[in-house]
Formats: sequence, structure tokens, C-alpha cells
Amino acid sequence: MTLAWYLILAGIIFSIGATIVVVRRSAIISLMGVELMLNAANLAFATFGRVLGDVSGEIMAFFVMIVAAAEVVVGLAIIVSIFRSRSTTNVDDVNLLKN
Repeated sequence: MTLAWYLILAGIIFSIGATIVVVRRSAIISLMGVELMLNAANLAFATFGRVLGDVSGEIMAFFVMIVAAAEVVVGLAIIVSIFRSRSTTNVDDVNLLKN
């Protein structure tokens, strides 16, 4: 496969993730969409690293994985605390910042 095929695949995965974030109202499903977008970025980084013969793409993908793990931990903690107080994970029903 050439560079273009990997980038097309990364674009499709990123588009699916962005669509999930915009369309779905569950916070957990939205986090899954963000994870898909981060994985698409990892695919692009690894592809460019392989094509250029440099490890910097893989290093960037590793840092994106670290950020994704931190995002999941913080995001799920926030979702659990909101679920305990409001009994819902629907992002439209959550208005904790309003007076």
C-alpha cells in the first residue's frame, strides 16, 4: 500500500470519529469518537514516519497514546461524577456550569 491509501484510511477513521462526537449525545460514546480521531492521527504519524524512514512518527504516536490514556481517565472520572449527581450521561441534560 502506498502513502495515499494509509492517509485515506486515516481520514475516513477521523471522519467517523468526528461524526460520532457531533451526532451522539452520550458522553461515553463521544469519548469513543475522540479516541477514534486520536487513532487516526496515530495512523498518519506512523505512516509518515515509515515513509520518511524516521522514528519521529512513532514517537509522536506514542505521545498521542499517552494523551489519549490521560483523556480517558479524566473524562471517565468526570462522567462518573456527573452520573452520580444527575443519573444521566446525556450531554444535553448536563448543565452543571449554569447557576
